[in-house]
Amino acid sequence: MNLSPDDWSAIRLTLELATLTTILLLLVGTPIAWWLARTGSRWKGPIGAIVALPIVLPPTVLGFYLLVAMGPDGPVGHLTQSLGLGLLPFTFPGLVVASVFYSLPFVVQPVQNAFEAIGERPLEAAATLRAGPWNCFFTVALPLARPGFITGTILGFAHTIGEFGVVLMIGGNIPEQTRVVSMQIYNHVEALEYGQAHGLAGGLLVFSFCVLLVLYSFGGGRRLWK
Repeated sequence: MNLSPDDWSAIRLTLELATLTTILLLLVGTPIAWWLARTGSRWKGPIGAIVALPIVLPPTVLGFYLLVAMGPDGPVGHLTQSLGLGLLPFTFPGLVVASVFYSLPFVVQPVQNAFEAIGERPLEAAATLRAGPWNCFFTVALPLARPGFITGTILGFAHTIGEFGVVLMIGGNIPEQTRVVSMQIYNHVEALEYGQAHGLAGGLLVFSFCVLLVLYSFGGGRRLWK
């Protein structure tokens, strides 16, 4: 079955969204994962729970509160308007922000597990060789935590591609701007175009299976739920 130009547009936008979101997740999630893995603070539990909240929270609930926060009367909306950036809802940047929140635990948790698995000995050995904290982090911790970063990158990318509820609440269904693959499938089903819906849905099914197959073949699935 041939994909329509709208289908290809949705695929392109989805890949752009997943790529940008994954990069931001690695930048934001790495220091969070490092802090959670190393801290003894009483705030570790509450902050860890906040990070993991999207796993159990319905996407529409998360999307609703993000919509309120980024709307014209919300704190984020006031900030973006005062900076001359306008409002984020129903724009691609708003979709990126929502996707980062929604997929955060799928990057933080495997990276945190990898940091915790390193233990203290390698870092202490580096410190005895006069390596500073930053040196220890970049030359010891990051290389040893590479499997966790690979798992987190794959899961963050795949989870962003498959999201629907947050996309619906924050992005809407605007062609060329916020209409990703999940929304395009919804459009096909609503129009009773089951053949086109099968084409896109089948592609996502195969993609998701391949992601999980790769993760479990290399032990990433076990590390994720460890």
